[in-house]
Amino acid sequence: MKARVRAPPENGKANTALVRLVADTLQVAKSAVTVKSGATGRTKVIAVTGDAQAMADRLARMFG
Repeated sequence: MKARVRAPPENGKANTALVRLVADTLQVAKSAVTVKSGATGRTKVIAVTGDAQAMADRLARMFG
């Protein structure tokens, strides 16, 4: 998935904005989304905890 945020890449603002975007999109708590790698780079790996089937269904409705 590709995502863009408008927050500047300063002091973790872009990472925070990305976490908020993913959490809002998947309808999960912000605490369920973490940046696993790439915190200081453009390419990131994120992890999301929660009901995998519910998240897959939301993504399928969005992108299906």
